[in-house]
Order: sequence, then structure tokens, then C-alpha cells
Amino acid sequence: MSAAPSRVVVVAGDEKAPSYEQAREELTEVVRRLETGGLTLEQSIELWERGEKLAAVCEEWLQGARVKLAAAMARRSEPSAGNSDEAPF
Repeated sequence: MSAAPSRVVVVAGDEKAPSYEQAREELTEVVRRLETGGLTLEQSIELWERGEKLAAVCEEWLQGARVKLAAAMARRSEPSAGNSDEAPF
């Protein structure tokens, strides 16, 4: 099975955001580094800000998935032109 093509979301300006999986993985690393401690206040703030951006990217991806899922479910519940008792599979 081949991997799905990587999709890029554009956030502020021309900055390109990572895929959902990339953002989630980096966010996990940011949280781990913050929880480990030993950082200066400035480093912690920079990591926190990066984490906020990554969380927003993840939320954008998830919201897009919710919209697509809702549209697919709506299409599935619409009566088809033929026999509506037939399952699509």
C-alpha cells in the first residue's frame, strides 16, 4: 500500500505548515522538552509558542477532516437516483 501524498497547509502569509503527522510528532517533542525542564525562561517561552503554532496546525487539519467526513456522511444519507435500499458496497 502506498502512502498518501503529503498535503501542505498554508498558515500565516506564505509560511507552509507541516502535515498533520509531522506537526503532531513535533508537538509531542515540544511537550516532552517542556516537561523535562532544565530550560531557560526564554527557551521555555519559545518552545511554548512553537507548541501553540503546532497545535493550531493540528486543529486546522482535524477541522478539515471533520468537514470532509460530514460531507461524505451527508452524501451517503442522500437517496440515490436508483434504488435507495442498495448499499454502496
